[in-house]
Amino acid sequence: MAKNTYKQDEALEEPFDIKHLLRASSYIKKYMKRMILAIVLSGIGGAFGYIAPMIIQRALDIAIPDKNMQLLFTLVGVLIGIYVVSVVFTTIRSRIMVDVSQNIIYDIRKDLFEHLQELPFQYYDDRPHGKILIRVVNYVNSVSDMLSNGLINIVLECFNLLFIVIFMFMVDVQMALVVLCGVPVLAVFMFWIKNKQRKAWQAVSNKNSNLNAYLQENIVGARITQIFAREDENAEIFDELSKDCRRTWNTAVRYSNLVWPGIDSISVCVRAAIFLFGLVIFGQGNKSLGTIVAISSYASYFWQPIMNLGNIFNNFINNIAYLERIFETIDEPVTVKDAEDAVPMPKIRGKVTFDHVQFAYDDTKTILKDVSFTVNPGESVALVGPTGAGKSTIVNLISRFYNVNGGRVLIDDQDISRVTIHSLRSQMGIMMQDSFIFSGTIEDNIRYGKLDATREEIVKASKIVCADEFITKMKDGYDTEVRERGSMLSQGQKQLISFARTLLSDPAVLILDEATSSIDVQTEKALQTGLNAMLEGRTSFIIAHRLSTIRNCDKIMYIDAGGIMETGTHEELMAKKGYYYRLYTAQLDDIQTAG
Repeated sequence: MAKNTYKQDEALEEPFDIKHLLRASSYIKKYMKRMILAIVLSGIGGAFGYIAPMIIQRALDIAIPDKNMQLLFTLVGVLIGIYVVSVVFTTIRSRIMVDVSQNIIYDIRKDLFEHLQELPFQYYDDRPHGKILIRVVNYVNSVSDMLSNGLINIVLECFNLLFIVIFMFMVDVQMALVVLCGVPVLAVFMFWIKNKQRKAWQAVSNKNSNLNAYLQENIVGARITQIFAREDENAEIFDELSKDCRRTWNTAVRYSNLVWPGIDSISVCVRAAIFLFGLVIFGQGNKSLGTIVAISSYASYFWQPIMNLGNIFNNFINNIAYLERIFETIDEPVTVKDAEDAVPMPKIRGKVTFDHVQFAYDDTKTILKDVSFTVNPGESVALVGPTGAGKSTIVNLISRFYNVNGGRVLIDDQDISRVTIHSLRSQMGIMMQDSFIFSGTIEDNIRYGKLDATREEIVKASKIVCADEFITKMKDGYDTEVRERGSMLSQGQKQLISFARTLLSDPAVLILDEATSSIDVQTEKALQTGLNAMLEGRTSFIIAHRLSTIRNCDKIMYIDAGGIMETGTHEELMAKKGYYYRLYTAQLDDIQTAG
């Protein structure tokens, strides 16, 4: 795989787009009452906390100089009570927001996953799976805190600033104005740094996505890597992608780390100005020590919410890009979906008709050109032809994994584009060349075809397709745990389990796309009885590499050049000495030569 394939970054919007936040409000509305409660609790706790400097001022200017111990102890008791109330309310608020945040994660991830389940094959064909995975896991985790605590903290910090300003002016107007003189300096600083931060964190998002996509693919393809001794080359690509992540992260962190020192430096300068103005310029006994200490405390408080707002703003800059990617996925059109007037598919008898069907995966090449044929109920049809001729495309269109570009596909004279997808596919059994095995037990994997199946039904289906023999030899039999993608099973064993799963679902239309390609000839012969049982009474479409396995089919169609070149039984096509004859004899010659 070329290095540049994984270094392609997804384009992100340059400006901070508020429309994403407005759209995200749909996930916040249901928790609005609890969020308002959290705001009220935090507001009360904060307001109590900001009374503390005024109590300290009263202690320094009155209780201590007058040696009024009763007043001093009273003020200390009030101060302790204030901090207790503040801590209790903040703790309650934190618990509320943890719950709200997790609920928002659940809601977004649920919508994402349900939408991904409906997206057509084309979506997954065009994207690395790692880039899809990072959106469902990492991006959702990142934006959840922004949509819960982030929004609440904006409101709270704005209220905190308001409370602090009010209390400062209550203590001393002149000194309060000194503190506010630092605000324009901060505004200029934040304006300078915000655009650099957004671009830097967008770059981090892209590079992490590239790394995740490459890592996921290499984990899945680890065996191929070792077979072709690609370890060094892959390590080199991974090293470059990791360096990209490190470089962009360091750049982004450098900009983010400027925020706190910048605000802190302005804060220190302002507090120095407080003492300078308080003791020298406004001095001569006009400003008491208690006033200066109180204003200094409020100045410290004043910059804290500003610093917090800066951090929140950083978080928004970082996560708006993630939110954009999440909504981009949710907005991905479901091109294969139920029509508005779709009706449930009646019980399928098995007549399949292609009526002048045309299809292309993209604009560059047409796969099927005006294809028409009819298969009667119970007939078995073999599709043969060169690689890329359109055999798998035909069976994919029968299952409506793609929409046709022209013409119609009908089952029992019913246009399948006018029936619900679930009612159609639930009556079909599809066996692909790549037999996917889920994590869990062997029994769970077979039951996937019929969730309410009993153990007896599972065993019966397994025996018919010759899977029971190897399953019972395993230590835990049908309760054997198989790892992700069935890594502990051979490819042939996976296919036999898939056969049992398909048979258990009792489909009306059966599609076998190179379904026996990984099964040895001896097992395939033993399986033939089970295959005949599967095919009996069902309309079936079979794509097979070994032509000897399809000789008994009712009809064989040779597919090439976007259409059906010839149709007939094995004997009829052999007698014609056309396309099928040449393909069959060439394969027979290869077998004899190899023997």
